[in-house]
This record gives sequence, C-alpha cells and structure tokens, in this order.
Amino acid sequence: MSGTFLIVGLGNPGSNYIQTRHNAGFWFMDSLYRGGGFRTQSKLSAEVCRTRLFDRECILVKPTVFMNHSGQAVRAVMDYYRIGTEDMLVAYDELDLPPGTARLKQGGGHGGHNGMRDIFRHLDNTDFLRLRIGIGHPGFKDAVTGYVLSRAPADQEQLIMHAIGDAIAVMPDLLAGRVSKATKDLHTGKEPPVN
Repeated sequence: MSGTFLIVGLGNPGSNYIQTRHNAGFWFMDSLYRGGGFRTQSKLSAEVCRTRLFDRECILVKPTVFMNHSGQAVRAVMDYYRIGTEDMLVAYDELDLPPGTARLKQGGGHGGHNGMRDIFRHLDNTDFLRLRIGIGHPGFKDAVTGYVLSRAPADQEQLIMHAIGDAIAVMPDLLAGRVSKATKDLHTGKEPPVN
C-alpha cells in the first residue's frame, strides 16, 4: 500500500466542547497520535499534522470549523494534499451504536449526522471509509442536540474510550490496505469491560 492516507476526526472547536459526546472524533485523533505536531492552517480551516503511522505517510486533520461546516475543511485538505476519497477515513460519533462499540464502514449514507451531511455536500464521491464511534442515543429525537453537546457520565465515557482503543488496534491493518481484516477484527473484538 502506498500513497498518503488522510484521517479526519470530527468535532467542535473550543474548550466548551472538548468533553462533549459530539467530539468523539477528536478524542480518536488525540488517542491515535499523541506526538503533538498539530498546526492550525487557517486556509484549510483545520488543525493538520503530517506524520508516519504504522509505516504509512498520513495527514491527520481536526477541523477548526463547527461540526455542521466540516465539509469545508475536508474538501480544502483533500484539494491541498491531492488525496482522494479512496485514501480517507473519517471518524465521528454515532448515536445508533452503544458506548463501547466502534464500527468501520465503507460508503453508505450520512445517517443524519450533521458533520457527515456537510461532507456529503462538498464531495462528489462519498464512498470513503468511516469509523463510527458509539455514543448511544438519548431515546427521543428532540433530545439529541442536548445529548451530543453534553458530557457523558464517567462510565459511558470510559466505554467510548475503550472503543477508541479497539479502533486504534486495527489501524495497522487498515493503513496497510487490509480493510476487510481490520473491519472483521474490530467488529469481533473483546467485549468492553463491565463496571
């Protein structure tokens, strides 16, 4: 497998949102790469880090625009680095998965996620890899906004971080082009710890 791979984590910028469920994509990025090196590139509307992960050149991205404008940053980064959707993974929070669960998916719809919806608006091809990080659902549609923009209880937050760890464990295979193996291993991984 050759060529630069783009990994985008979705979230909202600013200290008010750091610990909110909607920032699970940022949590993934911060756990995936702890070496610092992210630099704000205002023309790309993102914090960007170019590094080598598991023997592959990678561009790591955290948009600096709010979630519902994520597509603006993703499009700008893709154009600047000349990376296509075939070499891109987007990580984000998923209401339809319980905390402690992470799933890889190739293509599909945006599932009502505002960040993904905006990415769809900016891209011609939406057949890219997604890492869906489960945060659970509040049970009522009209409660979703408050739910995703609030902090999870400690036990749920621990489960979300466990799922992020499971996802990072399959990244060597994913970046080597063994996407089916990475997907299978993530989906059949160990059960999250029970407190």
